[in-house]
Amino acid sequence: GYDCGMEFTIAADLPLPYDEAVTAVRAGLADAGFGVLTEIDIKATLKKKLDVDVEPKIILGACQPAFAHAALQADPRVAAIMPCNVVVSADGEARSHIEILDPATMEEFTGTAELGPIAATARQRLTEMLEKLVA
Repeated sequence: GYDCGMEFTIAADLPLPYDEAVTAVRAGLADAGFGVLTEIDIKATLKKKLDVDVEPKIILGACQPAFAHAALQADPRVAAIMPCNVVVSADGEARSHIEILDPATMEEFTGTAELGPIAATARQRLTEMLEKLVA
């Protein structure tokens, strides 16, 4: 990999094919109280716009309304990094990789200390979701 100077995602590998992983992640997010507000199919978009073929990858924009509201109250600028991006990528035929924007980045990016507890709770829920998926 590369060193960007700061870890900004929480990640996991799943022993599931891509389509099954996307379904599992959607269900995991729902169980954790997160709705999916946006979806960007990277593979389809790059094929359409550039006629290039890449491995399947989707960005799910996840949101937990109470966390989002509290975060926006603490610092309205966090809207620029909302919703929380959850990326599912194919890793060969039988494996997938999940990357989630670490909610802790909200406090790190903004310097707003009030975001710390909100981000910690969101991070705990998302981390627990990943742990259940890989169990």
